[in-house]
Amino acid sequence: MTATIRMLAYRVTADLTDEYVRIGESTARLSMKKFVKAIVSIFGGEYLRYPTSNDIARLLEVEQRRGFLGMLDSIDCMHWKWKNCPSAWKCMYAGHVNKPTIILEVVASYDLWIWHAFFGLPGSHNDINVLDRSSVFAAVAEGRAPPCNYTINGHEYTMRYYLADGIYPSWAILVKTIPAPHGKRKKHFAACQESARKDVERAFGVLQARFVIVRGPARYFQPKVLKDIIYTCIILHNMIIEDERHLYLGADQFNYEVNDDTPFEPISRDNIPDFMEFIAHHYRIRDRGTHSQLQADLIEHLWNMHGRA
Repeated sequence: MTATIRMLAYRVTADLTDEYVRIGESTARLSMKKFVKAIVSIFGGEYLRYPTSNDIARLLEVEQRRGFLGMLDSIDCMHWKWKNCPSAWKCMYAGHVNKPTIILEVVASYDLWIWHAFFGLPGSHNDINVLDRSSVFAAVAEGRAPPCNYTINGHEYTMRYYLADGIYPSWAILVKTIPAPHGKRKKHFAACQESARKDVERAFGVLQARFVIVRGPARYFQPKVLKDIIYTCIILHNMIIEDERHLYLGADQFNYEVNDDTPFEPISRDNIPDFMEFIAHHYRIRDRGTHSQLQADLIEHLWNMHGRA
């Protein structure tokens, strides 16, 4: 345990643990693999889950006070360098940094809790490719997500949304900033959106600061081991967030101990969504008209809320 925690938190190599805890290199590596596998197996269901109905209500209330009605979290991707990538795979995993990397997609909230993690795609992909392959919007497309009804500037919306940067597509479930805003209203909206979207960037920074193994190059050869390591770091990160939640915005207004509801209704043979309904939800998620209308309503709402001052 001591050797494994030191390797995760300080990126200590396996052979250096012999000088501190008198454990050989091979034993330290084996301990690391068994530790991360056990953490994901035991605690993954609780700390890598989707938000429950209580969580969604809390997140929506906090974001409403920040001016973003119906906003749940922020989404973005991070590249983790792979030092020991096999030579036959280097071209496939080399991306914009000209070195092999593996992509991690996360969804993080205002308190830096990571609600969604998708890891394993080669670094040659971009955020759009990762989004097409991840399951971040699967519950919404399958009709299993809890309902979310809100009104902005007289327009009614029934689907929550996430904040994203400019590379993401113009979908109804994503709200992006304005690259070159003109006018006070659009400039104010861009500033508010970019400020709120920094939650996911802060989550990346805190995760890398707490577990330096994620910040430095990965030294293992098997992608499966790297996946267990990154998920273990996220689980431990969420454990720390849970323990320190009383320090975050509005945490004193919620009872975190009462959380017995399930994240989403599980899929069974009796409640498999109809294929046409699935296609309809899919088109609702990718509706560009709703995206433009929602962005325009948020511009006016944020300006009326505190932009005039």
